[in-house]
Amino acid sequence: MDTHLNDLIEFLRIPSISAQSSYAEDLSRCAQWLITKLETAGLDASLHKTGGFPIVIGKSRNWQASQPTVLIYGHYDVQPPEPFEEWFSPPFEPEIREEKIYARGASDNKGQILAHILGVQETLQRKGALPCNVIFLIEGEEEIGSPSLPRFLEQYQSILKPDIIAISDTGMVKHGVPTLTYALRGVAGLEFVVYGPAYDLHSGIYGGAVVNPLTVAARLVASLHDATWKVAVPGFYDSVRNLERWECDAEPLISDVDIIAQTKAPALDGEAGYNVSERIGARPTAEVNGMGGGYQGEGTKTVLPKQAFVKLTFRLVPDQDPTHILDLVETHLRAHCPKGVKLEIHRGHSGPAYFVDPRSVYGRAAQVALRKTFNQEPVLCREGGSIPILQNLKSVFGADSLLLGLASPDCHAHAPNESLPLENFRAGIRLNQLLLEELAKVAFRGDIPPEDIAQASHIC
Repeated sequence: MDTHLNDLIEFLRIPSISAQSSYAEDLSRCAQWLITKLETAGLDASLHKTGGFPIVIGKSRNWQASQPTVLIYGHYDVQPPEPFEEWFSPPFEPEIREEKIYARGASDNKGQILAHILGVQETLQRKGALPCNVIFLIEGEEEIGSPSLPRFLEQYQSILKPDIIAISDTGMVKHGVPTLTYALRGVAGLEFVVYGPAYDLHSGIYGGAVVNPLTVAARLVASLHDATWKVAVPGFYDSVRNLERWECDAEPLISDVDIIAQTKAPALDGEAGYNVSERIGARPTAEVNGMGGGYQGEGTKTVLPKQAFVKLTFRLVPDQDPTHILDLVETHLRAHCPKGVKLEIHRGHSGPAYFVDPRSVYGRAAQVALRKTFNQEPVLCREGGSIPILQNLKSVFGADSLLLGLASPDCHAHAPNESLPLENFRAGIRLNQLLLEELAKVAFRGDIPPEDIAQASHIC
């Protein structure tokens, strides 16, 4: 087994679950593991404490003012692995089966960020220097909305200051197909709780007189969509922009057949008038992530529950403001809540959508690197997922982010049996090296007058 794969296995063994406070020591241990790895790779590394989990920074040792600066972002925290019983092997005991490595965090995001580190390490070992100045920024709170990162970016803005940002925390449209994602949906989350009687009641004695919180919760959920699966919250679509002409002219990247094969769903349906690629990448949605209340055990129990809860997230597109959307949703829920119960609404984490023109000079450099890595033409993709911190990176640094996918569609990120093909891990190492070479050829802020930056960054 090669040393790179040993590194990945060691990295994946650390249960760095940011959503559960009992794993705080493991998160600190994971951050320290990265410090050691970055230093071994030939970079200067530093650990920065925050109000939450540490942020790890790695920087080129031989800084050159004549070179562009590339910031490579990733995260070392992972999603909770539950339900454990659905894993074929323990989530933090990495196992290789059929040329894939299975473990929590394999494809989100430990495999990808380690591939970038190893790409830099190989370049330094082979050539002694990098073609660009490189900064690694690896956080431990991405899976909980990156609460500590905005303040950190503001604090260290002048020290970091990249020309372009590279991120491999997105997917590939199909296995082996190089993919440059140029748009991600935003996210806005909330939970509501419906309170009824002070305690669970006998449904025969009180049913029909006391309002059932679980029934109210179901009615509120049903009110979020109309019969065509359009979100029924007034004002929800007011700021949604139309697709660009070149996007409309492009062939759909994924079909109903592809999605059914990936998900094993019996059939697909969604907002009328849009194909599956547009529904996933270009249209906003309202999703129910969890719902509960009442008796959950075996058999029948004639109970009228005292309360019910629902967890919601809204996937947003460019120009939709998460706070405004949550305002609209809260107004809608309160307007549809009947008397006889009390409704409490708690807002969760949120982040805006992200869009970057893939036809910019940086976008074209990324496409060249992808083409050389995979020996085929890359595709341009809107992805339905979210990286909430992207807009913060843009607003603080004024730099765009290149989203270079390395996760196959069947990687099961956030689900049991998460995996990463070993060929994707190795491709990520090559991609890092080719990307830095291509970006070094691009005119950057140190090469051109400020007034010409916009023209150098986009096709005229």
